[in-house]
Amino acid sequence: MEKKKSNHKKYRFTYIKATVGTLFVCLLFLKGYTPFQETGENLFHIRVNGQDVGTLGDKERIDELLLQARKNVVSGSNELVFMKADMTVAGEQVLWGEVDSEEDVARRMEEVLRASIQETLHRSYTLKVDEFTVNLASMAEVQALLQAAIDKYGNEGKFTVALRNDKNREFGVLTADVVSAREEEDESWHSYTEAGVQTLISGIKGEQETKEKENFEDFELGIQNMDFSEKVEIVESYLPQSQLTDLEQAINLVIMEQETPSVYEVASGDTLSEIALKVNIPMDTIVEMNDQLEDINSTLQIGDQLLITVPEPELSVTRVEEEYYEESYNADIVYIENDNWYTNQTFVHQQPSAGFRKVVVDVSYINDKEVGREILKEEIVMEAVPKIVERGTKIPPTYVRPISGGVQTSGFGRRNAPTRGASSYHKGVDWATPTGTPVYASCGGTVAKAGWGSGYGYVVYINHEDGRQTRYAHLSKVLVSAGQTVKQGDRIALSGNTGVSTGPHLHFEMLINGSQVNPLDHLDR
Repeated sequence: MEKKKSNHKKYRFTYIKATVGTLFVCLLFLKGYTPFQETGENLFHIRVNGQDVGTLGDKERIDELLLQARKNVVSGSNELVFMKADMTVAGEQVLWGEVDSEEDVARRMEEVLRASIQETLHRSYTLKVDEFTVNLASMAEVQALLQAAIDKYGNEGKFTVALRNDKNREFGVLTADVVSAREEEDESWHSYTEAGVQTLISGIKGEQETKEKENFEDFELGIQNMDFSEKVEIVESYLPQSQLTDLEQAINLVIMEQETPSVYEVASGDTLSEIALKVNIPMDTIVEMNDQLEDINSTLQIGDQLLITVPEPELSVTRVEEEYYEESYNADIVYIENDNWYTNQTFVHQQPSAGFRKVVVDVSYINDKEVGREILKEEIVMEAVPKIVERGTKIPPTYVRPISGGVQTSGFGRRNAPTRGASSYHKGVDWATPTGTPVYASCGGTVAKAGWGSGYGYVVYINHEDGRQTRYAHLSKVLVSAGQTVKQGDRIALSGNTGVSTGPHLHFEMLINGSQVNPLDHLDR
């Protein structure tokens, strides 16, 4: 009996031992479990952007799987994709543990990365004109915008925009030039020909261009050349969709006229009305833009700077157009200079007569504004007769007020006679002033009369170099004599109340060609 019990225990222990051994071997070779090794961490839990994506037993493969997942997310796209890719790996040492397949881990990584895409930057092109920039989605849109800028001025397919690498820039910057569409085609075709053929064609073309145009029919009218006024640069960039501009909107921004502040400097002879015509802005608007101007009658000084707003596009186009026209024309005035005459003295020796001509001209434009013209061929059908004018070169003398102070009591022209014997048509200007007030020569000259003058009382006449005469009447005392030479501002008399007079005052006259004129129209101050 005891022997049976002993055998039973022995069999039981052997069974348990065999079972445990079998289980250990199964666990060792069972797929999905890692064996226990005394080598440190052997099970790695992976999190991407804070989310569990799986567990692996090979740490070296984890980074490779993340890199492959990122490549899969952006594959098939030419854009720049920004995504969050923060990965953490927690390792531990285990006897055995469950692991995921690499395919499942990579798939979960890819799902998490796709969900974390922050923004896609599109391959785009930035067009720069001076300080102005606009972003377009493709090079085709850049080309279309620039072509629209030149087509605005009646291009009719004669010119196209060529984009070329800027050799002076280190990075890939393109510049834009306007070229003849025909020349652009010729350049493309020439690239497939032999050098000798190119030389021959170039020679023939050069001969054609230099052939003298003898008849009006030889001219090819229309636009001869075009170009951009500003330097145009194009650079490749990567931008979010929100920063790209629709093509139609970009065209409006670049080639439509915008209100651009500018400064106009007043030149000799300028008036506000002439400036308004030059800049095509109403005078009232110019006054509103400039605080220094009170109204449209404000005085302008040479060198004054006026703020004006000129409608101009961001991208300006220069062009030269060949035009033919027939017109009546006037010959330039022929002047004969006379050094013995004053500048206000002129004499017309010959009246003008208009002529008729046929003309071909090159007209230069900036946008729609003409900036110059050159006559290429002119045929006079009927010669114009010029106007011939003799004019003086001497600066005429100036005239100043003959007294200081005083109150004007009577002007020039018709009036009610102030006293018996006085004229009802006043031939001068009266200033009331106390007797004995100094009277000065209004202009330098020679005293023609000094003494009593009947109704004038005591009077002084002065003849001047420009043929005028001034008269000073109702004086109390004369300080000069006939034949005496005086200078402007010399004291010639004292005011008074002599002759036909209603009270102490100075009567002042100016005569031109022997007739009295209003002196106030000819005084400088």
